[in-house]
Amino acid sequence: MIRDIHPLAPEHLPPYIGGPDGSDMLLTVVIWLLVIILMAVGNFYLKLHAMPERLAHRQNNTQLQFITVLAILALFTHNNIFWVAALLLSVVRIPDFSTPINSIAGSLKILADREKDAESRPTPTSTPAEQPQAGVAKQEL
Repeated sequence: MIRDIHPLAPEHLPPYIGGPDGSDMLLTVVIWLLVIILMAVGNFYLKLHAMPERLAHRQNNTQLQFITVLAILALFTHNNIFWVAALLLSVVRIPDFSTPINSIAGSLKILADREKDAESRPTPTSTPAEQPQAGVAKQEL
């Protein structure tokens, strides 16, 4: 069987032209390329949104849960102010005021307990030599 080529068809067709069986190599390559690029961009986007969380986790930041909530809000609402706030919180260390204050409060409690114990003890008015012996008083009776 001899294939009759249309008289207007060129002798050599470029490879991106689809064959008579319906295969289209250019379409297949473009679809795979788009899928790979979409996956790469999505991966970059999610890693970028998780950057404040990773920074806070590496620094053992105390506000890790707050930073995580801000990053998730930024991801779902597309409000970049949340992401910027999370990034600033993960980079800037907020001073710890509660530990020194709790230490001072504990020390003051210990001092107050010592003073209370000192006040509750009876203070002797006379020296031990002047106090009568309990055993001597019983013998005299």
